[in-house]
Amino acid sequence: MSSLASPDVATSLAQQFCNVRRRSELLCAPLTPEDMMVQSCAEASPAKWHLAHTTWFFETFIMRELDPGYRPFHPDFLWLFNSYYNAVSAQPEKKLRASFSRPGVEEIQAYREYVEKALHKWLKSGAPEEVERRTVLGMHHEQQHQELLLTDIKHAFWTNPLRPAYLVSPFENLGRTAADMEWWEYPGGLAEIGHTGDGFCFDNELPRHRVYLEPFALASRLVTCAEYRAFIEDGGYRRPELWLSEGWQMVQAEGWRAPLYWNQDQDSKERSVFTLRGETSLTDIAETAVCHVSYFEADAYARWAGKRLATEAEWEIAASDGNVSGNLLEDNVLHTTVANGNGIQQMFGDAWEWTASAYLGYPGFHALPGALGEYNGKFMSNQMVLRGGSCATPRSHIRASYRNFFSPATRWQFSGIRLAR
Repeated sequence: MSSLASPDVATSLAQQFCNVRRRSELLCAPLTPEDMMVQSCAEASPAKWHLAHTTWFFETFIMRELDPGYRPFHPDFLWLFNSYYNAVSAQPEKKLRASFSRPGVEEIQAYREYVEKALHKWLKSGAPEEVERRTVLGMHHEQQHQELLLTDIKHAFWTNPLRPAYLVSPFENLGRTAADMEWWEYPGGLAEIGHTGDGFCFDNELPRHRVYLEPFALASRLVTCAEYRAFIEDGGYRRPELWLSEGWQMVQAEGWRAPLYWNQDQDSKERSVFTLRGETSLTDIAETAVCHVSYFEADAYARWAGKRLATEAEWEIAASDGNVSGNLLEDNVLHTTVANGNGIQQMFGDAWEWTASAYLGYPGFHALPGALGEYNGKFMSNQMVLRGGSCATPRSHIRASYRNFFSPATRWQFSGIRLAR
């Protein structure tokens, strides 16, 4: 706690902090205050709650805990914008977040400016290492919420009868044909996975450890909408032998007949897909990677195709040789694209890839001390791991060792399918 960063490092971090904060606000620029109130499904949160909660993280874990002279912006915000940190305070039920008409957007913006100004000043003047460490964690936390903000507003606009578009400009370059699916062979054997190097990682990416893999192969690209449509047309949602038991129960209970956001005209039988650019003909995006499928759907498709999903260790070994490049948030496509290059493609960006791995701690895993230890570790039950990022993931946020996780029925995220064998 006593060591200080050099002024150059502190200035750089202060600028990075401001850049992340501005990105969140820019993502809200197309939204009205009414848009920012909507919470359309159990997994989602209102946009203005995302703005407040990410600020709460910096205030709670840095300013309140590490700066004795700091005065909180509002005494009730400690519990009002707490998500799930039970060691910090009680918190409102998640499903009630849409009822927070107060504080309004202007007060939340004032809250952001108040906390940001205090922390930015500290970083500029030279902050203790622990302040810097938590600031970096908070920046990555806010980047997670930038992706969540987009997935949440997409669901909100989809539930709106008008089906408004978040971006009004049309898609470009989606009419191409996807490259043939090829297979990339890996020899297996003893390997290491988990974060390595000096850069940031979450606690669930550690410790780096050895795994033994049988020889395996990964598909060169993600499954396309056209390929998934063939699964549907072959009765994929009507064949219980393709599904895990819980997945088949979800198909029956929820009436799944296609990925989330796919629609079918009752008269013409033509399909369309709702995107952040509005409703789009499935024909126009048939060669893009399918997304918004659950783990259950990904697993059933793989079984129908005579293949399987990769384990997270297999995926990480395959991804570790390449740079982080692909269709990510900064490209502003905000939908999956067409893979038409050479080699193994779409490892990063486009859609999160469901793996066959349950979300568990690595051998020797230790959560962060204190309330911050609730960030990842307590969710290591009934979740499946996804890898690779999506079209809504910030480029500086993703890496080969990154472990995302959701319950296997989750569909509102940009989640897709890569086959393995």
